Amino acid sequence: MRGTDAEGREVNVSTRTANKKAAQGLLTKREGEILQEAIHGKKAVVTWDHAVESYLKNGGSTRFLGSFNEKTGSYDGLMGKLTGVLLRKITQDFLNGVAKELYPNVLPETLNRQFWTPFIAIWRHAVSQDWCEPRMWIRPKTKVKGTKVVRIKPKRVGSYPVEYETAWRFVQGCGVANAIIFTILFYTGLRPIELFVMNTTQVNVLGRWITIPASKIGEARGVPIHEALVPMLTDMVENRPGKLVRTWDGEPFTVYDDNGGQMKKGIAAARLRTHVFDVAPYTARHTVSTQLVVAGVHPYIKDQILGHAVTDTSRLYTAVPQAALIEAINKLPIIPEWLGQDWMREPVKFGGRRAKTLKRIEREAGLTAFKQWAARRIA
Repeated sequence: MRGTDAEGREVNVSTRTANKKAAQGLLTKREGEILQEAIHGKKAVVTWDHAVESYLKNGGSTRFLGSFNEKTGSYDGLMGKLTGVLLRKITQDFLNGVAKELYPNVLPETLNRQFWTPFIAIWRHAVSQDWCEPRMWIRPKTKVKGTKVVRIKPKRVGSYPVEYETAWRFVQGCGVANAIIFTILFYTGLRPIELFVMNTTQVNVLGRWITIPASKIGEARGVPIHEALVPMLTDMVENRPGKLVRTWDGEPFTVYDDNGGQMKKGIAAARLRTHVFDVAPYTARHTVSTQLVVAGVHPYIKDQILGHAVTDTSRLYTAVPQAALIEAINKLPIIPEWLGQDWMREPVKFGGRRAKTLKRIEREAGLTAFKQWAARRIA
């Protein structure tokens, strides 16, 4: 659609359709909007999607707005419900209905965050452009005035720490490829995504140091290597250059939307084998943080290890090993049985080994218990 409006402004937009009849209908609609604008002003014709387009051009976020489906030629989410709707026709009752339809069974906090916050941000932008009037939109209340509402939410696996003994029990139910990943995570505090994309060139085993380059997950930083990981990482760096961690068949992990793939089934199976259901890749990061606090590590040192505290000065020296951080990471608990596994010394050789069966795990656990009982009897 090309041309000029009543005020001489150029119009040059796509109808987003190859259907001539549909395009003609959109052209007629657009001409009507231009005429209405000339008579009644901009506030009479501005639609929600026009306000969103301007909002995004001025640095607004697309989060929670919805996504465009190329096949159907339409949006979902908030955009799907409001595209084409005139701003002057959006009312509180109308929005309440849309919110209920999009998020039928969520807490008020979630509804505020995912629906009302992005909507109000766009509305305020439209007000600043003089496309609509300021309004006091009513959000859902998160608590009753004068009372304290306590909601008990189930903890999400990976959002809280576990004991290292629990972590070791879980790791025993994993195949070696996944066991290697969990071991590195529990003795570095790395974010899982940082490990999945890591290359062996980032690992300085002699200096006990890993360099994380600047990326979308955060600033560049250095991560100390626990002494227990030295044999494992030495073998991986020397004998299998390239991506540091691999799947059981030796292939690099595929990363989808900043999350590592190929582990979901293995983790589910390990939980069934070991009856340890509260361990996930991100569990290790919370565990490292907690254990460093228990060990008396200064909060600033702990935050540097986890990548929470990066100053302009430290950013310049991310590739230089820092003795204080290396000393701190070595205060994490050590389980001799875990660190004595053959795959801890030769991960490249044993990386393709599958997980033990449930019967084998139970049998070995029974034998271990019997040996401990026998030792006490002999003593």
